[in-house]
Amino acid sequence: MEQEVIKELSTADLIERLEDESKQLVKLKLNHAVSPLENPNKIMVYRKIIARIKTELRKRELVEQKTSENK
Repeated sequence: MEQEVIKELSTADLIERLEDESKQLVKLKLNHAVSPLENPNKIMVYRKIIARIKTELRKRELVEQKTSENK
């Protein structure tokens, strides 16, 4: 998932997407522990997607705090 796509999503959508991606990551890790995945790089990809989503959520939180402080 590209950063531009993440920026376009609403906050509620991002939270929902974060939960889904986190569940997928847990499933992948569990499957990889039981039997090796064909492409273990998928784990790294999901971790990066989760990090991007968390970064965008934090950025929005900081902007919201800044605007509420200025009022």
